[in-house]
Amino acid sequence: MTDRLDSTRAILADLVAFPTVSSDSNLAMIVHIAAMLGDLGAHVDLFHDETGQKANLFATLGPRAAGGGIVLSGHTDVVPVTDQDWSTDPFRLHEADGRLYGRGTCDMKGFIAATLAMAPVWAALDLKRPLHFAFTHDEEVGCLGGQALVAELAARGLRPEVAIIGEPTEMRIVEAHKGCCEYSVEFHGLEGHGSNPDAGVNAAEAAVRYVARLMDLAQALKARAPHNSPFTPPWTTINLGRIAGGHAHNVIPGRAEVDWEMRPVQAADMAFVKDQMARHVDEVLLPGMRAVDPAAAILTRVVGEVAGLEPMEDSAARRLLMDLTGEARAETVPFSTEAGLFQSIGCAAAVCGPGSIAQAHKPDEYITLDQLAQCLSMLDNLAAVLTR
Repeated sequence: MTDRLDSTRAILADLVAFPTVSSDSNLAMIVHIAAMLGDLGAHVDLFHDETGQKANLFATLGPRAAGGGIVLSGHTDVVPVTDQDWSTDPFRLHEADGRLYGRGTCDMKGFIAATLAMAPVWAALDLKRPLHFAFTHDEEVGCLGGQALVAELAARGLRPEVAIIGEPTEMRIVEAHKGCCEYSVEFHGLEGHGSNPDAGVNAAEAAVRYVARLMDLAQALKARAPHNSPFTPPWTTINLGRIAGGHAHNVIPGRAEVDWEMRPVQAADMAFVKDQMARHVDEVLLPGMRAVDPAAAILTRVVGEVAGLEPMEDSAARRLLMDLTGEARAETVPFSTEAGLFQSIGCAAAVCGPGSIAQAHKPDEYITLDQLAQCLSMLDNLAAVLTR
């Protein structure tokens, strides 16, 4: 295991050196990983986004069956380091006191490095079941790569049996989490002099009335919490992230913006909120705005709509991870992952990976060598499952 840990450390150093901030390309890192897996005999597919500057990787060791098999999934993008006070270069791995520091070490290049360190071991086996590697782009900005990847898999008729998403859970098994839906809304009105508000269309006022309706729904959602909901809080939440508009006290604002998110505990809540907000816009806000200026508009951009990971009474993913880790229980977490996307195409999914979410997105992000060793032990146990 010492050799594999050394290999993981070396691979992680290479991965951290790729500055795959979501706003930038991840291609160099994806091509690097593709070469590593290709040299081991894996079948590797790259799926580029519309810009051609980003790509998902889906690679398979063992039989290339349309169904079955196990997916090891992780995202390649990381959050920015701008305005963060790092003690060392965030894109150069630094080791101290059993910790490996660098952007993405726990979220989630540590898990990816561990899977790549184990790949030569799996490649040398007579695998009876497919083992897939799914590495995506733009998870941090709406799971954009994950959404595209599962759509591609569905279109190709590929449906793995189990997906393990290696987000940082301190190697605890996570069987459920809320979804994450993010929206940006633009309000276009008609500017004018503040002395005659009725002669213009106040975009900031429309934004405030929009937000007021959102906050009403946030309260209504508390009464819709499912019985015995495992989440904290147990209901779907709405958060107002940003509201902006206007330039001066005496000018009617012609433009305003609202950014908000929803964390649904059930798909019905997502539909409920979207329907209620659409009605409020079409039946209340827009008629008043367009009575003054027919060109007034409210435009909603969907940043991302990612389904949650819903708990299953008998989950093949949970059972597998319990066998691999020796853990006797599964938990829920408040943060979102790509697990729900795999579940949406009929793949049993669970989350389990090295590192702590408490370190993610912060300056001096780190993962411990002990956590990586635990992850390698879990992955080593996977060999017996793949060969029977």
